[in-house]
Amino acid sequence: MEALEKGVQYEVTRFEMKDLSRAIADEEPHGCIKILTVPGKDKILGVTIAGDHAGDVITEFILAMQHGLGLNKILGAIHIYPTLSESVRLAAGTWRRAHVSAKAVAFLERFHKWRRG
Repeated sequence: MEALEKGVQYEVTRFEMKDLSRAIADEEPHGCIKILTVPGKDKILGVTIAGDHAGDVITEFILAMQHGLGLNKILGAIHIYPTLSESVRLAAGTWRRAHVSAKAVAFLERFHKWRRG
C-alpha cells in the first residue's frame, strides 16, 4: 500500500509455503512470502510473510534490507535443509527464475546438447 501511495514502481514475487519441505513435514504447509523488488533488479523494497513462524523467517530479509543486499546475495547464501529459513532461499530462487534471460537459457541448452554429443 505504501509503495502504491508513493507511486513507487515494483515487482511482486510470491513463494507459497506449501512448496517447502519443512512446512510439509511439520504439517503446516500454509502461508506465503511476498517480496516487492525494484523492477528488473534484486533490490528488496519490502517483504510480507504470512504463516506459522513468520517472525523467525523475516529476520534474514530485514538484515538484507538494512545492509543493501539483494535477492541474489540471499540466493548465494547457504541455507540448512530442511528448515523454515530455507523458504527465504526458495523465495529468492523464485525471483531469479522469473528474471533469467531467454537468450541465456537458449544458449545453455545448445551448449549442454553439444557437450552431451
